[in-house]
Amino acid sequence: MLNAEWKSFKSGTDIRGCAMEGAAGEPVTLTDPVVERMAAGFLLWLSGRGGKPAAGLTVSVGRDSRLSGPRIRDAVVRALTAGGARVLDCGMASTPAMFMTTVDLACDGAVQITASHHPWQRNGLKFFVPEGGLEGTDIEAILEYAQTGEAPPAARGHTEPVDYMTRYAERLRTLIVEGVAGGSRPLAGFHIVVDAGNGAGGFYAEQVLKPLGADVAGSQFLEPDGRFPNHIPNPEDKGAMASVCAAVLRHRADLGVIFDTDVDRAGLVGPDGREINRNRLVALAAAVALETAPGGTVVTDSVTSRGLREFIEGELGGRHCRFKRGYKNVIDEGLRLNAAGENCPLAIETSGHAALRENYFLDDGAYLATRLIIKAAQLRREGRTLDSLIEKLSEPAESAELRFAIREPDFRDYGNAVIGELEAYARQKGWEVADDSREGVRLSFGPEDGCGWLLLRLSVHDPVMPLNIESDVKGGCRRIAEQLAGFMADKAGLDRTALDGFLTGE
Repeated sequence: MLNAEWKSFKSGTDIRGCAMEGAAGEPVTLTDPVVERMAAGFLLWLSGRGGKPAAGLTVSVGRDSRLSGPRIRDAVVRALTAGGARVLDCGMASTPAMFMTTVDLACDGAVQITASHHPWQRNGLKFFVPEGGLEGTDIEAILEYAQTGEAPPAARGHTEPVDYMTRYAERLRTLIVEGVAGGSRPLAGFHIVVDAGNGAGGFYAEQVLKPLGADVAGSQFLEPDGRFPNHIPNPEDKGAMASVCAAVLRHRADLGVIFDTDVDRAGLVGPDGREINRNRLVALAAAVALETAPGGTVVTDSVTSRGLREFIEGELGGRHCRFKRGYKNVIDEGLRLNAAGENCPLAIETSGHAALRENYFLDDGAYLATRLIIKAAQLRREGRTLDSLIEKLSEPAESAELRFAIREPDFRDYGNAVIGELEAYARQKGWEVADDSREGVRLSFGPEDGCGWLLLRLSVHDPVMPLNIESDVKGGCRRIAEQLAGFMADKAGLDRTALDGFLTGE
């Protein structure tokens, strides 16, 4: 059983913690000894999983651009080699590329040092095996080894530097050459702006697009800088998206691509400077995926819009499976459906995590961007853009997300109780309760009550209840929120400041 200290490192299917001083009230928790114990725990877990001695294992190690990356890399390598492992040091790499080392380099496991879009002072560890990313229970097992300090028998391992990113970029170039069928420079005359947010994604402009003839002028923040001085490297961040949209318009580009720090997520921008993100990105990815899987199922997270379902099932002829938030939840459901004989080519979260069956069900922002760029190049020959594929997608007039902190110490039990109470309250009021809610409660409202829907759920990791609202009419979100306010009035365990501010316009 994990104690509170070690349990605090678990973040879903990743390990996260503070790795640098400088953030007020946040002491460094990912110290060298702690990281070494975690890496030793992974080696033990990997050895037990495969029935292979630790001294016979090959493990790759990579990192994103965070300033603490080299220090943590050294600690990981020390622990792995102390257990006798052969370590392939891949240097700066994307998270999806580190998974691919288990495919292309026959690694028994891979470690990526990253904290995704989290602030500069944080970092973490993400693990892969040839079957994919680890589950939450696997992370707990690794942390239990770390907590006890158990390690493999001492042996003499070694480290080999490997330039795997060059090979990874070559694979993406080959996909474009074959997909566009335009010779060795199939992107000639195509202007694409890439925003890497000073993370690990700068290679995409320089090593993938430019060699194929694309004009990448105006690409920005390609240089790795773990301080993230320009904007948060996150396609969901409004400031980051506004920056790349402005760059596309300023340079009159045909397309924009933005990555998060470790390149497992992407967002796009059309030539009109309008973002292709969230529901629009899901719709576009679904349109491309279902071309080769007609009638297939697209798995998404729970906050997708009503219009998206109508588009997938009505316009594309597919099936929409709305599942739980959390990219691993969505991916695991896609894997489960395929194992059960269902045709599921795509599992995608509105955050930009997109996993295609053709690509090992790996959430890979660069792979998604590549598939969409191929399609954009094909459409360009017809005088069309990617937007034409989703022109029949009905989008809400407005949307809002509010977050309610839970004040109760046992936040999970309290949050689940609130969800149960809301469902009962909704049925008493005669509101429509969705029959496919996989988390929280999703309610629909007719034209007289806001013409939209809300979803109240419990956060995957934090003592927070997010509320998502969408409406097809202006003012509808406020109308829906007003009706929810009656239910929230006696919920003393929730901080309803966000709801009060939304209703008063503050």
